[in-house]
Amino acid sequence: MLSRLILRDGWIKGVAHVPSENFDERPIADVPELLVIHCISLPPGEYGGREVCDFFQNQLDCSAHSYFEGIQHLQVSSHFLIERTGRIVQFVSTDHRAWHAGESEYHGRTTVNNFSIGIELEGMDDDIFEKEQYTALAALSRTLIEAYPLINSDSIVGHSDIAPGRKTDPGIGFDWSRYKQSIC
Repeated sequence: MLSRLILRDGWIKGVAHVPSENFDERPIADVPELLVIHCISLPPGEYGGREVCDFFQNQLDCSAHSYFEGIQHLQVSSHFLIERTGRIVQFVSTDHRAWHAGESEYHGRTTVNNFSIGIELEGMDDDIFEKEQYTALAALSRTLIEAYPLINSDSIVGHSDIAPGRKTDPGIGFDWSRYKQSIC
């Protein structure tokens, strides 16, 4: 089902579109050349709710859980979220800069958001990910690699790779070998 996705005008056709305000224009000289894999669950360790979508849309009910009080001031987003079921949600056009990487560096270049696409997996960095997530991630990655010639299997990193010491995702539960083999 997800073997072929279509990207038009920065949006993947046939996936859920939940637009976020947390983006801006990429600098003119920058184009996507890096995929950054993240993971997220809100509240931590709980899956299947609307909280991640609400968070990326600045609509999170901060009174619903004590953890939310510590993140209520943040304005973040990602281009994509892949839920535990494999459902893909897109928040920001790949033509724009989503606010996913924070303070970051890749091969001496800072402000990684300028030249990257962020993909969140619903999960925790010490948990395993579902087969359906790997299937969706592979299909999405192949589509983005085809659409953006500077992205290849060597330019896919974890959040931990671009923000070491600050971030640990996607974590020890993410099977990089399985993922990389699935996009070849």
